[in-house]
Amino acid sequence: MPDSYTASFEPTWRAIVVARRPLHYVDGADAHADRPAHVRAGSSLAWLGPFLALVQDDANFVALIDPRDASTRAIALPRGSGGMRQFDDTRGNKAHKLDLEACVVLTDGKRETFVAFGSGSGGRREQLVVLDDALSAAPGIRLLDAGVLYRALRAEPDFAGSDMNIEGAMVHGETLRLFGRGNGAARDGEVARNATCELDAPAFLAWLRAPDGAPPRPRRIVQYELGRLDGIALGFTDAASRDASALYTATAEDSPDATRDGVVTGSVIGLLPLGGGAPRHARLTAEGGAPFAEKVEGVALHRSDEARAYLVIDSDDPARPSELCEVELVGDWAP
Repeated sequence: MPDSYTASFEPTWRAIVVARRPLHYVDGADAHADRPAHVRAGSSLAWLGPFLALVQDDANFVALIDPRDASTRAIALPRGSGGMRQFDDTRGNKAHKLDLEACVVLTDGKRETFVAFGSGSGGRREQLVVLDDALSAAPGIRLLDAGVLYRALRAEPDFAGSDMNIEGAMVHGETLRLFGRGNGAARDGEVARNATCELDAPAFLAWLRAPDGAPPRPRRIVQYELGRLDGIALGFTDAASRDASALYTATAEDSPDATRDGVVTGSVIGLLPLGGGAPRHARLTAEGGAPFAEKVEGVALHRSDEARAYLVIDSDDPARPSELCEVELVGDWAP
């Protein structure tokens, strides 16, 4: 049996959203590239050099955000079905999206490799985006069929549950940790799970560079009960390494399964001890104290102030830009 922990709300912590800025591309829209004027469906954050790299679950672009002013430029990923790079119900092509929901930056000490993960909630969503030298004028861009990795993850029901949905990833030392969101539908006696598993990070990076071999096996699965907000279960949405803990976000969304959206009642941000132990979190609020009833999809630490973090919110509306938020962590935020 895997280890299992129940999260709690920490009454001495507060998490206050003190700034929010819509994300528009500095170069505007580009019809030829099928690029909208704004970032849509932002889903995970990772530091890449001086920028925050943001993946989107329904658009084939990586957004590079300057956190000082939220100015944003786009790295175009390979086109999808029909030559498109945007996917939604209005276009009738939502089923063809990559559903990129998690990202990390790996390094071998010489160069950085950016990796974005499909959610694994369907066959098309079992792909990785790999960027080498992403900040150069000509980055190396690969779309990797990672079915062998996702099959290995799905073969671990304690992690995958009934409806696997990888929503977050982080690197701590030589460990890559994946976060599964437990918002799927029950199936065949299994339920959806909020769970984490670990992969050997150097071995994973080696596999990315020689994918004809086998990826590292998932290990050390841990399950979490995150609680509820206004009666709706919380599910992991992203994570970032913070000392000996994971700074995680989780959202309460009344979705019927891992592929459809639902009503959002709010989000939390918390700390999860990496060595084992129960997580604690605080509900996100606006500056006036009202609940911050937005869908938080990405998180990254502030580089110069440990009492602050960056968040990305997604409105589930392709016509509205995702927003970069700054949150102030009030209290003794120790794991």
